[in-house]
Amino acid sequence: MRGVDMHTESYIENAIAKPLNKAMIEWFVGHLIRSDADKSDTRLDLVNANLRGLAPVTIINATIDPLRSDGAKLEDALKDADVPVEREVYTGVTHEFFGCAAVVAKAKAAQEYAGKRLRESFR
Repeated sequence: MRGVDMHTESYIENAIAKPLNKAMIEWFVGHLIRSDADKSDTRLDLVNANLRGLAPVTIINATIDPLRSDGAKLEDALKDADVPVEREVYTGVTHEFFGCAAVVAKAKAAQEYAGKRLRESFR
C-alpha cells in the first residue's frame, strides 16, 4: 500500500509490541486490500489524499505503537494542506491505551485533552 510504510522508526521499534504489532498490521492490510487499485485509494491512504479544507484535527499517539510514525506523517501532511492540527504523543503507553482511563492515568489525560479539543472546535 502506498501509504503504509512498515519500515518506519515506530514499526521497527514496536515490531513485536502488544496489543498491536507489525504482524497484526500486515494481517489487517492483507485483508483490507483486494486489488492494486485499493493501494492508492485515499480512503486508506490519508497521507496522500487531498486534505485541504478539513476541520481542525487532533491526533493522539502512544509511544509503544507501530502507528506512531504514521501519526507524525499525517500531522505533516495536514500542516502542508494548511489544516490546523495538534498532535500529542503519550509516553510509556501502548496502542489502544485511550480506552483504559479507569486504570491508566495517561488515558484519562488523553481523553480530557480530546474533550478539550472537541469543545474548542465548536466555539
